[in-house]
Amino acid sequence: MFNFFWGVFFVLVNFALFLACYRLLGKNGLYAWIGAATVLANIQVVKNIEMFGIAMTLGNTIYTTIYLTTDLLNEKYGEKEARKAVWFGFFTMLMSLIMMQMVLVFKPGTEDFAQESLETIFGLMPRIALGSVAAYFISQFLDVKIFSRLKKAYPGRGQLWIRNNGSTILSQMVDTLVFTSIAFIGEYSWEVWWEIALTTYVLKFVISVASTPIIYIARSFKFKEES
Repeated sequence: MFNFFWGVFFVLVNFALFLACYRLLGKNGLYAWIGAATVLANIQVVKNIEMFGIAMTLGNTIYTTIYLTTDLLNEKYGEKEARKAVWFGFFTMLMSLIMMQMVLVFKPGTEDFAQESLETIFGLMPRIALGSVAAYFISQFLDVKIFSRLKKAYPGRGQLWIRNNGSTILSQMVDTLVFTSIAFIGEYSWEVWWEIALTTYVLKFVISVASTPIIYIARSFKFKEES
C-alpha cells in the first residue's frame, strides 16, 4: 500500500508544481513545463514499480501533465500556441535523446563512476526511443486538433471538462497504442503486450480525470501582461 499512497502524493506534487510554474512564470511557464516534463518522463520511465501486484513504470504522471499543458494553452491562448508548445516539447525530447546518446559514446576516465548509471538511464533501446518520440508527436498533435474541435462544439466555460477529458482520453489511447506497439510487439507475447498497454492507459486515464480541477484552477489565473 505504500506505493499507492506515495503515488497519490506524487500526483498531487506534480499538479502543485505545474500550477506554481504557471502562476509564477505565466505562459512562458507552460513552455518551460513541457520542456522539463518531456525529459523527466523519459528518465522516470526506466523505473519499474508494483502497485496492487501489477507491474508498471513511472513517468505516466508527468507525461499526462503535458496534455494538461497543451489543453490549457489551447483554451486560453489558442490552437496556434498549443501547436507551438508541441513542437517545443518534440524538439526538447529529440535534443535530449541525441545529446545523451552522444555523451555515452565518450570513453570514461579511470576515476569515472557515472558511465554505468548513465547507460542504465539513457541507454534506451532504439525501439523504445523511437516509440517514445513517435507516440509523443502523433498523440500531441491529435490532442490539439481534437480539443480545438470540441471547443467549437462545446464552447461554454463550464464545458471545459468535456474539451479537456475528451481530447486527452482519445489522444492518450493513441499514444499508448503507438508506443507499446513500436516498443514491445515481438518482444513480449500478445497477452503480456495487452496487459502492458491496458495498465498504462488506465493509469493515464485516471490521472487525466484527476487533473480536471487543475485545469479549471489554472484557467482562472490572470496576468497583468495579458489583460
